[in-house]
This record gives sequence, C-alpha cells and structure tokens, in this order.
Amino acid sequence: MVRIDQKTIAVCDAGPLIHLDELGSLDLLAKFRVWVPDAVWNEVKRHRPGALVHPKVHCERQTIDKPIAPSLSALGNALLLDAGEVEALAIMAGVPKSLFLTDDAAARLVAERLGYRVHGSIGILLRAIRRSQFTPAEVLARLQDIPLRSSLHIRPGLLADVISQVRHEYSL
Repeated sequence: MVRIDQKTIAVCDAGPLIHLDELGSLDLLAKFRVWVPDAVWNEVKRHRPGALVHPKVHCERQTIDKPIAPSLSALGNALLLDAGEVEALAIMAGVPKSLFLTDDAAARLVAERLGYRVHGSIGILLRAIRRSQFTPAEVLARLQDIPLRSSLHIRPGLLADVISQVRHEYSL
C-alpha cells in the first residue's frame, strides 16, 4: 500500500466523487490522499464542482506528464473507457499499490486485470461500517437513497442484494 503523509493514495474516477457527494458521504474519502486526473477533475467540475472543494477531503489534481501506454490506450478504446478512466489507470501504473476508485464496470475490469485494488461508491460505503465511520443503519439508509439522491447507475436487483446483505449481516 502506497502511503504518503500516512495516507493511502486513492486514484479517483469521476463516479465515486460525484455519487458519494450526492449521498452526503464524500467525507468517507478524508482518510485518503485523493488523486484526481485532469480529465476527471474537469468532468467533476462540470457535474458536481462542490465535490472538489469538500472541507474534509483534499483532492489533488494530477496531470499525466508522459504518453499513455499503447496497451492501455488500446484497452481503453476496446472497452469504450472515457478519458478520465484511462488517465486514472495511467496514474495507477505509477502507484500500483494504491486504491482505484471507479463505478464503471469496464474500468473496474481493466484495473482488476492489471492487479489493482478497486472499490466503487458502494464498496466505500460498506467499508465505512468496518472502519466505524458510519453505523450499519447509516449505510443502509444511504444505500436505500441511491435511486432517489444519486446518479449512480446500478441494477436494481444488485442494489437490492447489497441492501439485503447489510440487513442480514447486521440484523437490521
């Protein structure tokens, strides 16, 4: 795990920054050093600018200073990854033991194939229970709010399964 200033680096795609902010849960990233590639920064700035200036989360804009590997570009084109996802994966190549945050299934697939640790918004919410950042009931409420308060695209059946697991595991 890469640690700088005693914080794990989390390289972010736009989804988790936007979705966690929509759910009032962006502060769950406060324990990370949040790296945001230029393309992701611009996307979040267009759709949810407040997420970049959260009082508890310090987002550090990252610029790609060398050409993206041809193999990564090819994967990105084949799987229709957007520029932010490709830039985030390019940054991950330099800090491979960091955490990659994305809600995009194709970006997750590429990251896992490359051996990176990956979480999405739901994973960060569930992690909050284990780390005592939120109670199980607070996480359950946020999960139930996803269709109402968030632009996160998740299959209703998958969300229902996650909610059911939380209810069962924590007797809610």
